[in-house]
Amino acid sequence: MTMKLMGYRRENGQFGIRNYLLVLPTSVCATDTAEKIAAQIPGAIAVPNQHGCCQIGSDEAQTERTLAGFGKNANVGAVLVVGLGCDGVQAEQLAEDIRVAKKPVEAITIQKCGGTLKAIAAGAEIAAAMAAKLSVQERAEGDWSEIILGMECGGSDPTSGLASNPSIGYVSDKLVSMGGSSILSETTEVIGAEHLLAKRFADPAQREKFLRMVSDCEERAFRVGEDLRSGQPTPGNKAGGLSTIEEKSLGCMYKAGTSPFTGALEYAESLPLEKEGLYFMDTPGQDIDSITGMVAGGAQVIVFSTGRGTPTGSPIAPVIKITGNSDTFHNMPDNIDINAGRIITEGATISQIGEELFQMMTEVCNGKRTKAEILGHREFGIYKSIGTF
Repeated sequence: MTMKLMGYRRENGQFGIRNYLLVLPTSVCATDTAEKIAAQIPGAIAVPNQHGCCQIGSDEAQTERTLAGFGKNANVGAVLVVGLGCDGVQAEQLAEDIRVAKKPVEAITIQKCGGTLKAIAAGAEIAAAMAAKLSVQERAEGDWSEIILGMECGGSDPTSGLASNPSIGYVSDKLVSMGGSSILSETTEVIGAEHLLAKRFADPAQREKFLRMVSDCEERAFRVGEDLRSGQPTPGNKAGGLSTIEEKSLGCMYKAGTSPFTGALEYAESLPLEKEGLYFMDTPGQDIDSITGMVAGGAQVIVFSTGRGTPTGSPIAPVIKITGNSDTFHNMPDNIDINAGRIITEGATISQIGEELFQMMTEVCNGKRTKAEILGHREFGIYKSIGTF
């Protein structure tokens, strides 16, 4: 029997499974100060933003959208925005973007405060008051229809497509059948399988949008004289036994289960309200940048398949690790939560491992910490498509 969900009900109606106080730097210039503020307040989280200044066009918009998405994520109870003052991403504007989520948001700048030490003091005072209020917030019951699952794979080997990815697909289908949503990511890792996924888009316009995302991904590389296949599969993928990008993509797509696709999302784009289902998000193959995009889009929990092993986590969303390689599970016990390799070595079925994964996701949504959380893994990266000038 599926357990009920107990989390945190936000003023705008969203349901969070964590209750973080987020100290959010607008740019790389404010990152160190934001981290020092967060260090003063137990439970506060700062993200290591390396962008936010001297960006242009779609890159600047993407950074702003990602930072605002992190602030608006239901796992965040309150936000302190920290800027330098002359950043490309302005602190008060970012705070205003987050305020639409109807949660406590404040903003400070280092220049206006009068330097680093005064900014840390002012920020810590604001953050302490926010943390006090969050500490007395009681858990409330939620529904599976309110859960958004982000799906990722990295350090893949052939066992990913054989065992762990199909197990994630089982969970995705189950969640969607219960009214929830899931996100398939990594545009580079559907190349060669895009025609199979495209057939599952009910809306022709969304199907074309998805196919355009895949073709644009390849075209961007060609425009600078490169071929994505020179870096895909990665050296680790090849060492694990994957020989072509198409082979990698055919394994990756199993994370999407069998449900029809509702739509295609830009990087860090929020899921449409009241339109649950399976989505594709245009993210890079880099695991950390991809997870960041899905969390900015609203994902409260991530399931990450890895054949060769990875420690990656996220600052504000629990990341559940599953591997289809039993050797990896035993080699990296500190990092991997579930061994789907039993499908290959012990005759377990995909549905059995899928149910085990769904049960763990239920426990994690109710507060159980993943191994990435226990070890403090909070990796964060925003994808850049143009560059910095």
